[in-house]
Amino acid sequence: MESFLRNQLFVNGQWVNDHSLLRQEVINPADESVIGEVPIAGENEVELAIASARQAFDSGLWSQRSRMSRVESLRKFHQYLMSQRDRIIALCVAECGATQMIAAALHFDTSMKHAHNLLEEALRLEPESVPMELSQAMDGTTVLGGGQLVYEPVGVVSAITAYNFPFFLNIVKVFHGLVTGNTVILKPSPYTPLQALVLGEAAEHSELPAGVLNIINGDLWLAERITTDARIDMVSFTGSDVVGAKIMSQASATLKRLHMELGGKSALIIRRDADLQKAAQAGLMSFTLQAGQGCALTTRHLVHNDARAQYVAMLQQMSAHIKVGNPQQPDVTMGPLIRETAAQRVEQYIAAGIDSGATLVFGGDRPSDLATGFYVNPTLFDNVDNQSLIAQEEIFGPVGVVIGFDSDDEAVELANESNFGLGGMIYSQDVGQAYRMALQLRTGGVSINGGAGTMLSSAPFGGYKRSGFGRELGRHGLLDFCQTKSISFHAG
Repeated sequence: MESFLRNQLFVNGQWVNDHSLLRQEVINPADESVIGEVPIAGENEVELAIASARQAFDSGLWSQRSRMSRVESLRKFHQYLMSQRDRIIALCVAECGATQMIAAALHFDTSMKHAHNLLEEALRLEPESVPMELSQAMDGTTVLGGGQLVYEPVGVVSAITAYNFPFFLNIVKVFHGLVTGNTVILKPSPYTPLQALVLGEAAEHSELPAGVLNIINGDLWLAERITTDARIDMVSFTGSDVVGAKIMSQASATLKRLHMELGGKSALIIRRDADLQKAAQAGLMSFTLQAGQGCALTTRHLVHNDARAQYVAMLQQMSAHIKVGNPQQPDVTMGPLIRETAAQRVEQYIAAGIDSGATLVFGGDRPSDLATGFYVNPTLFDNVDNQSLIAQEEIFGPVGVVIGFDSDDEAVELANESNFGLGGMIYSQDVGQAYRMALQLRTGGVSINGGAGTMLSSAPFGGYKRSGFGRELGRHGLLDFCQTKSISFHAG
């Protein structure tokens, strides 16, 4: 495991490993082994990161470079990471419990696809002309006026990421921030710091100016520091809605720009005419992918009552093919939760589901053959009340709930009866009606019959309600990391 990377912080273009710093162990959640140690940033390291990011931005060495110049540097950054593909995939498996297939396809390949597309989108982020207008001047003459919109970086960005898809989240935030001319302080989850530190190697390889990218590891006090310091202009956060609300409060005194990608309790709507085989395959993946630790996963299954019994039976049959275990084994299809506290939290929700009167179809326990690691078996409830805890709160574990409906209007109403609004799916052979329903859902994204087969790089991703605000990916995502300036002038 030591071959994964140098276990040092990356601050002001230098690797920092002061022996006086406290260190934390990085745990493999699949077998509870220690895969490495990393230092925890102290006051000196945090101050240096903030000061150097501020200086790097204010000096203009990065922010005032041409977009093409920044893109060329970040292409080298991207190329370095591509050269480390096998190593990074192995790290995704070891550090956050991703299965080998998911680590390759989603954690790494999709991240790199999005990063490449962001660079291409940035080259298209040209200034825009404002339509000409005629106006009457005070001296009675007619003035022809025009203008231009230009997009400029916000400044210093704090990027705070979660543990479920850490490499993906780190890449998306860093590329959004850097290609638009910002400087970035990246704080990964304390559970998954190693996947962030790889980016320091890429920064070295691409010769980013000192201070443009800083990577520091720490816990709550560090997060509070980089969300309150007046020298930081923007906070981009991915995590729970509860923590997001706290960050908003912390950032309010300095009126920072905020970008929040928060939790979800997304609905999978299965109409009576749906292809149940395909719907059930999607339904099972919706709460077993990354052991259910995904904000946009559709863990709330709204199924037409005429199809519900057959759908539940199909899920039960399919669940027998889910192999839970250490993802170092290539045939494992679901790995562990990130820590024991996460597993215990899932068990509390399972108990609440049973107490609510919902029907436990399968799961609800831990694998009997796994003595170490933080595992909970895939779990499905039927006959679930949409107002119950298991239907309304984000469990962030391998638990799906089935809720019946009798009409399309009822399905939409049930889907929208949620504090969250991040993702959604509809399965129906009547694609036109599915589209009409998608327009009524209060959520940031909806896929019909499996969607595009991929996470589209130019389609903005983000949520409604307590799922946050702001967008990532494509032009909309880049603009969230920009200030828009209007320059007007006499045209004649």
